Amino acid sequence: MSSPAVALASRYRWGALAAVGFTVLAWASAFVGIRAVGAHYAPGPLTLGRLLVGSLALGAGLLVTRRWVWPTRREWALVVLCAIAWFTVYNLALNSAEQRVDAGTTAMLVNVGPILIALFAGRWLGEGFPRWLVIGALLACTGAVLVGAATSTAEEADLLGAALCLVAAVTYAIGVLAQKPVLRRLPGLQVTWLACTIGALACVPFTPGLVAELAAAPAAATAGLAYLGVVPTALAFSTWAYALARMDAGRLGVSTYLVPPITILMSAALLGEVPPLLAIAGGAICLVGVALSRRR
Repeated sequence: MSSPAVALASRYRWGALAAVGFTVLAWASAFVGIRAVGAHYAPGPLTLGRLLVGSLALGAGLLVTRRWVWPTRREWALVVLCAIAWFTVYNLALNSAEQRVDAGTTAMLVNVGPILIALFAGRWLGEGFPRWLVIGALLACTGAVLVGAATSTAEEADLLGAALCLVAAVTYAIGVLAQKPVLRRLPGLQVTWLACTIGALACVPFTPGLVAELAAAPAAATAGLAYLGVVPTALAFSTWAYALARMDAGRLGVSTYLVPPITILMSAALLGEVPPLLAIAGGAICLVGVALSRRR
């Protein structure tokens, strides 16, 4: 390989690593941001506001790139499924969960999503159930039970909050599986904008609440809502797609395991919240289960 080619490959590698780092930090900050903004915005209006901002930001990027491939009927169906599952229901469940559960615990429970993706793929995509997948799933389930037990006894938290986190994990998994075949032909930015916009349209009934809360909320909370739409939604999805085009998908997926510990550190520093010790232990078991499920 020539020296310019080596330099180009190295630049791509470092660019991909930088994109991964930004994505992980942005997604970790989203859990903290939702917890803080949720004090002034209810789950429905918060979801609508975040998706509207994300849709505008992604739409601006789409206008700049000018890349558009018209979806087939099947692709439209999958995009709509991804939008409703990952952008609408996921955000509603996540925002509702963080009304009850601290940001760190929420991040640990939601990050069982990769193992659910593998299980769903084994059932619906014919990928089977390897031994390590089954072992990891059982371990992750045990960890989730421990987290649920911790949140059910902790002050200002309950079992419903843990259940909502798991709903978010399930809808995240469904959204990824619906998105995966669409990305084989359609540009990632286009798919993300469509899903975000459709998700926002599904939240239109929350418009009166959003208008009222925008008028009553302090400027800092509204700035936080805008941040959630621009950084963890629009920018982080874009840097994730950039990294995915330049790295192995399996290695890239492992990077999301860093989100819960970073969220816990951010939450402790910014909100003064630390999950119960039993929840931290359960979350660690969940993540070990997810890691084991990825073994071949």
